[in-house]
Amino acid sequence: MLSHLRISAAKPAAKPFNLSDGQGLFLTVQPNGTKLWKLSFRHLGKQKTLHLGLWPDVGLADARARRDEARRQVAAGLDPAVEKKRARVAAKVAAANTFKDVAEEWIQKCEREGRAEITLSKIRWLLGMAYPMIGSLPIADVTPQEVLAVLRKVESDGRYESARRMRSVLGRVFRYGIATVRCQKDVAADLRGAIATPRTKHLAAITNPKEVGALLRAIDGYSGQVVTLMALKLSPHLFVRPGELRQAQWSEFDCDKGVWYLAAERMKMRRPHRVPLSRQVLELIEELRDHTGHRDYLFPCMGNPKRPMSENGVNQALRRLGYTKQKMTAHGFRAMAATLLNEMGIWNPDAIEKQLAHLDASAVRRAYTRGEYWDERVRMMQHWSDHLDGLRTNGNAAQADCGRKAPG
Repeated sequence: MLSHLRISAAKPAAKPFNLSDGQGLFLTVQPNGTKLWKLSFRHLGKQKTLHLGLWPDVGLADARARRDEARRQVAAGLDPAVEKKRARVAAKVAAANTFKDVAEEWIQKCEREGRAEITLSKIRWLLGMAYPMIGSLPIADVTPQEVLAVLRKVESDGRYESARRMRSVLGRVFRYGIATVRCQKDVAADLRGAIATPRTKHLAAITNPKEVGALLRAIDGYSGQVVTLMALKLSPHLFVRPGELRQAQWSEFDCDKGVWYLAAERMKMRRPHRVPLSRQVLELIEELRDHTGHRDYLFPCMGNPKRPMSENGVNQALRRLGYTKQKMTAHGFRAMAATLLNEMGIWNPDAIEKQLAHLDASAVRRAYTRGEYWDERVRMMQHWSDHLDGLRTNGNAAQADCGRKAPG
């Protein structure tokens, strides 16, 4: 058997020669001084040689351990040379399939499926917080403990909702990894209940009629950018989602028909949507056309007109008017309209839900409420604008012939 001293003392010769250690293991000394561990074995009646590594990178004890493992494989009917190639390929694949690689590939799939850009931005932001800790790890090797550490770091900053959403996003990446044969388990699923559940917080909204009137008068007095002012003025009349408003494009508007057409890919629920335009809205749009009609967006970003205004533009304007985030938000215009329209008692609740572009949670109910209630929504949106005008001027609701009786 070989010893460290004997291996160190072996000098190269004109031709390669071998130093045997027993049980098929030997060290080949090359003329250039390189010393290579090899194992001679038989598999299915054929004599084969397996390379085990260079000395001294692979020491004597390690070489013997590799020999023993190879002999166990032979005893089990396996070819150690083939198993070594498989291990090398698996390691190479694992190195190319880090968590970040799989996550970025999944995001590209989401883009092809037409996910809204604001949704993709939130996903990228959440994953960006996870990458420093698990991004470089092979996705198949990521453990529940490592994912929990990522979630705990976010949770420790008091961002409970972000931690909850991050667990969901990480889970979707793991499930995509399973579907594409890069990992075998969604380890994020094991962490349900491991982080604090955030209290449900409804976005702030003003629903008191007198306070709505005061808000509308405050908006009229806004002294900031014209584009922001017009977004503020249109928000209560249209009550679409803030992202849908700020990304509105002139090509979507048919002012002759009084309709704003939003394509499915622009909507949260991935369903096309139409918004009837009241007389007041059409007047505001024509006023806005003088400022941005030559652009793609109704509300372009001041620094880069090829992009829409900031997603915080309307919220920042509300803060400038003195309305805190606990009092009113851009999204709050939807709650304002939903509350007051329902309180009127003259509109079909389904028509209101359709105008809000909500999707009924019940698949059965959706099957029986396929109608768009378009004619009623046209009357409702004009009545709503008249109602807002009444609140703005004297705090009284406008009276109008709505064309239908209150639901019984």
